Amino acid sequence: MEKTNVMRLLDAASISYKIHCYDKNVTDGVSVAHLCEENEDQVFKTLVTIGNDKNHYVFCIPVNSTLDLKKGAKVIGIKNIEMIPQKELLPLTGYVHGGCSPIGMKKPFKTVINDTALLFDYICVSGGKVGYQIKINSEELCNYVKGSFADVIK
Repeated sequence: MEKTNVMRLLDAASISYKIHCYDKNVTDGVSVAHLCEENEDQVFKTLVTIGNDKNHYVFCIPVNSTLDLKKGAKVIGIKNIEMIPQKELLPLTGYVHGGCSPIGMKKPFKTVINDTALLFDYICVSGGKVGYQIKINSEELCNYVKGSFADVIK
C-alpha cells in the first residue's frame, strides 16, 4: 500500500493513526463507514466552504449528517458561508472529491470539527485519496490542524 501525503505528514508529526482501505468506487460516506466496519457517527467527511468575507473554511462532520450553514457561519463569526463548487476543490486544496482530508491541504484553513467527535476515542477522516480512511484521535487531529470543536450539524 502506498503512503499518502496525509500519512507522511502524520508520521513526521509522530501522530498515531490506523489505515482503512476500501473500494475506491464507493464514494458516499455512509457506505464507506460500513465498508470500513466503523460507526457512521465516527466517520467524518471534510467539507470546504467560502464565507461572505471571501475566506475559505473547512468543516469535518459525520458522514450521516448535514452541515448547518447558519451554525457554521456563526461559529466562524461571519454572516454566511456556502459550499464551494466541486470544480474548485482540487485547485484550492490539492484533493479530489471523496478524498479530501483536513490534513495536508495546499494551505491551512480555519477548520471546525463537529463536537460529536469528542464522544469517541477516535474518528475516521479521509487519508487524502479516494479508497483511504485514517483512524485518528479527534483531539490530536484538532491540534494538528489548529482547529476547534463546535456543533455545526443540522
